[in-house]
Amino acid sequence: MGRPLSPQEDTNRRMLRARDEMDRRYAEPLDVPTLAAVAHLSVSQFGRVFKDVYGETPHRYLQRRRVERAMTLLRQTDRSVTDVAWDVGFASLGTFSRTFSNVVGCSPSEFRARHTPVAVPSCFIAAWTRPRERETAPPETVHPETAQTEKREGVGAG
Repeated sequence: MGRPLSPQEDTNRRMLRARDEMDRRYAEPLDVPTLAAVAHLSVSQFGRVFKDVYGETPHRYLQRRRVERAMTLLRQTDRSVTDVAWDVGFASLGTFSRTFSNVVGCSPSEFRARHTPVAVPSCFIAAWTRPRERETAPPETVHPETAQTEKREGVGAG
């Protein structure tokens, strides 16, 4: 039997269980009471602790997770935007488009037009395009081709 967990370790494990559940079931309807039960916390305590640990509300995390998956589907498939919205768990195209635009900074159709499939491992694409909190001006997008050219030419090495 291992050593007992500190209160912080226990809290982190509870939040990790809830976040893992969100990552697994992002396309399904999820509500805070269900996630709070996974973490063995009350609904109000779960919301507060989740935000303290991850820096965003459970709802915002789930939205961002769904948008991340939608970005992949828009890049790698020819499914309609409506089908992609439903595939990642949005019940309304309007809500999907508004949320996608708020997180990514452009509409799903504009995103698809700008991001054609690239022959690199998906983990690199996910890291390059992961939605982050937007600043006042969106950061420049680094394209794999440009990054490779700059690497060969020694640009940006410091």
